[in-house]
Amino acid sequence: METAVKYFAVFGGLEVKLDMTKDLKELIQTNILDDYRYLRNEISQITGGNNIYHTILTGIALGDRRTNSAFRRAKVSFDNGIDDIDHMCELGVITLEKSHMHLTRQARSQTVSERLLFNSPYLRFWFAFISPIFKGIKEGNYEEFFKKYEAREEEFADLVFEELSHEFLKDAFKDDEFKQLGRYWDDNNEVVIVGKTFSGKIVVGDCKFSSNKAKKSMLTSLKKTCESISFVPDIYVLFSNAGYTSELKSQKSDTLKLFSSRNFKTLLD
Repeated sequence: METAVKYFAVFGGLEVKLDMTKDLKELIQTNILDDYRYLRNEISQITGGNNIYHTILTGIALGDRRTNSAFRRAKVSFDNGIDDIDHMCELGVITLEKSHMHLTRQARSQTVSERLLFNSPYLRFWFAFISPIFKGIKEGNYEEFFKKYEAREEEFADLVFEELSHEFLKDAFKDDEFKQLGRYWDDNNEVVIVGKTFSGKIVVGDCKFSSNKAKKSMLTSLKKTCESISFVPDIYVLFSNAGYTSELKSQKSDTLKLFSSRNFKTLLD
């Protein structure tokens, strides 16, 4: 499933048959880089070839997904940028995401920038790694692409791992379904899994897509963040691609649930 997550982070949403026995970078070259001109035309049909849109989308794909950050990168005003975002949402390229600030037990007066999610992992991959250096790719020079991609490959899969974790939890909590499920962030803190079930239980969690096992510090850090934002969770959930150390596994209980990428097999049923 680890391999499947990495492949989905690149090809999710692109209609192409993949030979999963082949190396990911080989598949990227044959199915995306070598077909750059054709795929570029398809992207342009969606976005109208608007360069400002492309710059904003690259800012979202490579940055922290906050609207303000993307606008700064594209050098557009907030008012103009929001109009562009609204249009791209209408086109089905991205979706606006709001922080679940209302789940805190402590009132907060600060205004938090919205974040943006690509509706397709493939489009996120395109605007992160293809669009910014299209000239070299267009000319058949892939050296810069592979250098940039290899430097961020594991980090880039983080968000897809988070999204799959959210989908898995919706199924895992069938006996007490989620009334709300999303993320929380403010100027200083972030929790990538925040949910409230219909029975009123608060569920918070963290995700780690890494080749290293998750340690107890992952849980300690999550608890510290919850204290700083006055969250009082009923259940902690952790997702680690590579599993957990024995110390952390020994703490597994009804209030601490541990999952790995292997659990995502249920999403295929």
